[in-house]
Amino acid sequence: MASVSFSQIQKSFGKTPVLHGISLDIADGEFMVLVGPSGCGKSTLLRMLAGLEDITAGSIAIDGRVVNELDSKDRDIAMVFQSYALYPHMTVRENMGFSLRLREEKRNLIEERVAAAAKILNLGPYLDRYPRELSGGQRQRVAMGRAIVRDPKVFLFDEPLSNLDAKLRVAMRSEIKALHQRLKTTTVYVTHDQVEAMTMADRIAVMNEGRIEQLGRPLELYDRPANLFVAQFIGSPAMNVFDGAVKGGAVEALGARWPASFSKSGGLEGQRVKYGVRPEHLEPASSGIAAEIVVVEPMGAETELVVKVGDTSLIVMTRGRSTAGPGDRIFLAPDPAHAHLFDAASGLRI
Repeated sequence: MASVSFSQIQKSFGKTPVLHGISLDIADGEFMVLVGPSGCGKSTLLRMLAGLEDITAGSIAIDGRVVNELDSKDRDIAMVFQSYALYPHMTVRENMGFSLRLREEKRNLIEERVAAAAKILNLGPYLDRYPRELSGGQRQRVAMGRAIVRDPKVFLFDEPLSNLDAKLRVAMRSEIKALHQRLKTTTVYVTHDQVEAMTMADRIAVMNEGRIEQLGRPLELYDRPANLFVAQFIGSPAMNVFDGAVKGGAVEALGARWPASFSKSGGLEGQRVKYGVRPEHLEPASSGIAAEIVVVEPMGAETELVVKVGDTSLIVMTRGRSTAGPGDRIFLAPDPAHAHLFDAASGLRI
């Protein structure tokens, strides 16, 4: 196991800068997730850590040792790719032990490590099969097994679940998290899926346009997003956000007064803001803000409502089942303790 440190990392492809001075410290044994939309630079940052991309400026250290000039094979990391990258002509056993054979390890050690990894990942019955004889989830487990047998200081995952169907992604999320809890190896995991980030990470670095927008524990980011980008990226369904202005200790927006909890309302009087409220904190009530139901989406334990307040569509998430239907008029009661205010100009949290 090892700590990982990025210091003022910059990366340009030709004259196009893609990373703008990123600094990030990852603790020994931590599960760090880099999350963000496509093109934000997260995979590039991971590939630089792996030694697969050159560093334009800055430094990367593993366990306190700067690795900028080290070849990938000398960094003691193991990477799991989105595409599995298995050798089709090799069995599962041969794929998992291949890196150790390259290092000319003793046969007994290779067999021992392959057997141990196969036991952890429930791959014992498949050791003599070829990749074409496996499902997508089994292939991904083989790719993970190949990383495990190397006993690296750091595991790197580059969107490893993107090729799997929805049900299998949920199962594999649990497997990867359980694997980390068992091995306690420092892990850096890249994904564009914020649900993966929320459910797996010890900490999350939310990236956008080559910068880290916010770094913190999953629920810290969910409860106190630093800016509009994080607020709307983290959470599913996404936070409702609309324009308003502070007036008399509340926010006037969409033809109604929206309650908020802030300590310096006097200093904010008249300020243009973005008002944010998550779907589960916008509850139907006997009185409050008038809305019209547009769509009802029953999910069993929860019901998602698409409603209109004025001309603006909002998402409401209710517990249990709803008897409401499209065209029904309801009232909404936002929870002021969970209302979020952002400066309209900068997008920063107020």
